[in-house]
This record gives sequence, structure tokens and C-alpha cells, in this order.
Amino acid sequence: MRVSNPWMYVLLGIVIMMCLGTVYSWSIFRSAVETLYGVGAVQSGMPYMFSLAFYAFSMLVSGKYIDRFSPKQMMSVGGLLVGIGWFASGYAENIYILTLTYGAIVGIGVGIIYGVPISVVAKWFPSRKGLVVGLVLTGFGLSPFITAPAAKALIEGFGVLDAFKILGLLFAIIIPVLSRFVRLPDHKSDEVKFNISGNSRSLSTQEMVKTKSFKSLYICFILGTMIGLTIIGMTNTIGVDLIGLSAITAPLFVSVFAVFNGIGRPLFGWLTDKLSYKKIMLLSFCSILTSGILMLFAHEGSVIIYVISFSIFWMNLGGWLAIAPTSTLLLYGNNNYSQNYGVVFTAYGIGAIAGVYVSGLLFDYFKNHDVIFYFIIGLCLIGIILSQSMPKRQ
Repeated sequence: MRVSNPWMYVLLGIVIMMCLGTVYSWSIFRSAVETLYGVGAVQSGMPYMFSLAFYAFSMLVSGKYIDRFSPKQMMSVGGLLVGIGWFASGYAENIYILTLTYGAIVGIGVGIIYGVPISVVAKWFPSRKGLVVGLVLTGFGLSPFITAPAAKALIEGFGVLDAFKILGLLFAIIIPVLSRFVRLPDHKSDEVKFNISGNSRSLSTQEMVKTKSFKSLYICFILGTMIGLTIIGMTNTIGVDLIGLSAITAPLFVSVFAVFNGIGRPLFGWLTDKLSYKKIMLLSFCSILTSGILMLFAHEGSVIIYVISFSIFWMNLGGWLAIAPTSTLLLYGNNNYSQNYGVVFTAYGIGAIAGVYVSGLLFDYFKNHDVIFYFIIGLCLIGIILSQSMPKRQ
């Protein structure tokens, strides 16, 4: 199947990413899962936490095979795994089986697919890589804008288990079908070779991990994703329990926040180019810190504080998914970027595990949402100190 207009590959990538980004709608499922299995915040966060972790770490492996197999093959296999994982979740008898089906199977499927549409559009538009990659990634961040209210409607209409099954069937059909239209250019484009970082050479992965800047970047990325993924997983719960939103209204706010998550990717990528990664890291951590402090004053009815703070939280998670790859390019060059960012991206998985687990543990113990925001404030202070100690070069 051939597509005459290369921009269609960008559109296909956005739609596929929206399917994958449904994992960001977990907060919609969380309350129903807690009620169904009689579990607390730590256990109900396990499927979400493991899904993000498996997605991050499987990307490290699948990245090596992107050039060995066709986009259709990679996305078909990944799409089937995503569909099977969601569908099998509808038969999960307890939270641990759900963690296996939703966490491991869906996560691996997402990781297999994630890098493929990015690689495809970058090769179709060698002179516009930043633009087209940012557009495709926006689909992942914007996904809850559509999938959160859709998931809520399915849960209310059919129950949480049947909602898993329905989404699984849809993804198992949509992703493999769309993958049939995706292909690489017939001939490799003559890409413009340039030295992004201003250094004399690009660093190999082995050289990169030995640098001081890598350690700082890696930890800052962990902190940024810990904060963002913690908040995303608890957005619906905090909206209902702390702010007093109805179970119908809360998912609509999640959809609004998803827009900011999508905006954060191209915005922070552009700002990193203009202002340097150190200044943008400082801006990110300071804005999150301010939002965390604001939420300490929130109570039932504090909708404005909730909207402002959570819009900033969600935008910054999207921002870190632009800051990290752009910083990797700036610091270590373009030649080994795929392998280098594959290593850097494992920080996302660590952030998912640490953030979701620790925040759930804190909430279960203290039974107070404020402790989550104190936790976030503490992470921001560490991030500010660490990011500003980074060298300008590797």
C-alpha cells in the first residue's frame, strides 16, 4: 500500500501514538480497579507503573531492530501485543494478573512500536526532523484528550473489565491496519550532516555513559518523569477526593491536561534550542515547584488552583520528553543518537517505577494528598541543584 503524500505518514504516526498513549488515561481506570480488587493506591498503581517501565526498557531492545524489519512488521507485532494485553486485562482475576497483562504485555507492545513512526517520519523529512518528530510525539501526549472520556464512558456502560476488552479489540485492529500504509522512502535521503553540539565529534554510547553530564542528565530525567508520571496516575483521584469534582467531570479535566502535555513537547524542545538545556531544566523544575506549593493550599472547591497546577504538571512531563532527547543531541552529537537516547530513555522507566510506587506508599501510609506535593517539592529542589551543576559540555 502506497501513500502519495508523505505528510500522511505524520498523520498515521499521530493516530498510532494516540492509541499507545491510552496508558496515560490510567487514572480513569484506577478507582474502578481499586473497588473491583479491593486494593489501595500502591497496588492499583502497579499495572500503570509496570506498563511504563516495560515500555521504556523494551524500547532499548527494540531500537536495535528498527532497521532490520519493516515498519509494517514491527508495528503489526507491537499492535497485536498491545491489543492482546488490553483484551487479556478484561479477564484478570486479581491485581497481579492485571499487572502482567496491562503492565508487561501492553508495555512491551508500546515499546516495540514507539520508535517506529518516529524513525519513519524522520527519514521522509530529513530537513524537518524536529518538526515532524514533535508532531508525532504530540499524539502520545494528547491521547487522554480523546481516550480519557471514552474510557470513562466504556467503564460506566460496560464495567471496567469489559472496557479493557473493547479497547483491546480496537487496538488489535487499528494499529496493524494503519501499519499497512507505513513505509520508508525507497531511497535513503541525503541527510544534512551537521554538528548540533558544536563539539568536534559525536560520542559513542560507551563514551557518553562515562561523562559527568550523562549522570546529571540521567538523574534529572528520572526526577522529571517521577514527578510527571506520579501526577498523571493520580490526577483523577485528586480531582475527585481533594477538589470535589464529580466522577463525570474529572475525566474532562484529564482531557484538558492532556492538551498541555502535548503542547509541552514542541514548546520545550523549541525553548531548549533557544535558551540552552540548563536554563530550561531550571525553568521546568521551578514551575513544577511553584505548582506543588500552590496545591498545598488547595481544598474542596479549589478548581482554579487545580487547573493551573495540573496543567503545569502535565505540560512539564511532555516537556521532559523533549528536553531529554534534545539535550542528548546537544551534548553527544547526532551520529549515535538512536543508541544514546535509547540508554537515556531508560531513566523514564526508573522514574515510572520509583514515582508511582513511592507516591502510592506515601499516600497509603499518611492518607493525605499533601504528602504527595511535599514529595514533589523535594524532588524539584534536588533537580534544581543537580541541573545547574551540569557542565556546558560533556
